[in-house]
Amino acid sequence: MKWILAGAIGACLLLGGGALAETKLPSRDHFLFWTPAEQAFGYKNIEKIFPVRVVPRGKTVSVLPHADAPFDVSYKEDGKTLDTAAFMKANRSSGLIIISHGKVLLERYGLGRTEKDRWTSFSVGKSVTSTLVGAAIKDGYIKSIHSEVTDYLPELKGTAYDGVTIADLITMRSGVKWNEDYSDPKSDVNAFGLTTKPINGQDPVVAYMAKLPRAHKPGTTFHYDTGETELVGILVSRATKKHLADYLSQKIWTKIGTEQDAIWMLDGAGYEHGGCCISMTLRDYARFGLFFMHGGTANGEQVLPKNWVKEASTSHTLVDPKRPDEGYGYFWWIHPHGTYSAEGIFGQQVFLDPKDDLVIVFNSAWEKADEDKNWIAQWDYAAAVMKALHKGK
Repeated sequence: MKWILAGAIGACLLLGGGALAETKLPSRDHFLFWTPAEQAFGYKNIEKIFPVRVVPRGKTVSVLPHADAPFDVSYKEDGKTLDTAAFMKANRSSGLIIISHGKVLLERYGLGRTEKDRWTSFSVGKSVTSTLVGAAIKDGYIKSIHSEVTDYLPELKGTAYDGVTIADLITMRSGVKWNEDYSDPKSDVNAFGLTTKPINGQDPVVAYMAKLPRAHKPGTTFHYDTGETELVGILVSRATKKHLADYLSQKIWTKIGTEQDAIWMLDGAGYEHGGCCISMTLRDYARFGLFFMHGGTANGEQVLPKNWVKEASTSHTLVDPKRPDEGYGYFWWIHPHGTYSAEGIFGQQVFLDPKDDLVIVFNSAWEKADEDKNWIAQWDYAAAVMKALHKGK
């Protein structure tokens, strides 16, 4: 088992004005409330702050060739003309890469980050976790997506999770009550992660979730719930009898030509956070996106069930009844015209457009976790990229 333990040392931090200043490592207890300076350092140095487990890479790195011609976009937003540099500055982007038909059209970095620096995923990690569900079904560790959660987590019998299936969990339709307000320190999403020791012999996350009441009939109502992505991660680990980091390495990371080991943040019981916080390089985010968009195959091997990507990237529930063109798949956000994405707070996104064989990866450090204006700005940029690719066709 490979571990990197959190340290308590000072660190040098490159601030926005270019001056070098001495600062303490950001507090792990205020992860969702770090200052912009703490974000810029902490998001690329998670292993110095939190306990993590390494996701070993393979021996061979897949080449991501760059296109011959330079690529950029020019588009208008709120009356202003923006290009990539202006977009990245306005949205506190640490990394942006665009790959179409196997070639890198654009790759840029900001906030003092380089191509060698990893960056935390936040909820982009959810899409990785659901992908491991597919791998575990392909390997026979999990019988079916329609199996009940309590078959694999029996300590949840007699709770609101009775009758809830794995499919209900990975489409956010368990019906269990949950508060995902990132700005409220007392919300479930902030509170459950602070429970770091086993409760009555149970994993602290499982014990916390077991106390929650039911709000809706399972399978009927979409409600975003990071706690349940943690349950899915624990479920996969129990079923495979492997750490998630080891299983990710075995099934995907060693096979898709990643250039660096990834790291996965651990909870108080030593489980990887199924809903969060895998750190990887910008290019390795793109490699994961390509692997998934291309059907879950690597080096000619079918890693996922043949129909998994199609089912995972199909809307199984509406996120907002007022927006029928937006939905939710297996921990993937579904968008119009066949596009979909893995998304995380503070501006993390792996956007996939199979029609153009297009991957756009955004890594950011927004001032606030989840504001519509920031997502709209990111979508406007993606739309400008798609428009530029279609120009002249």
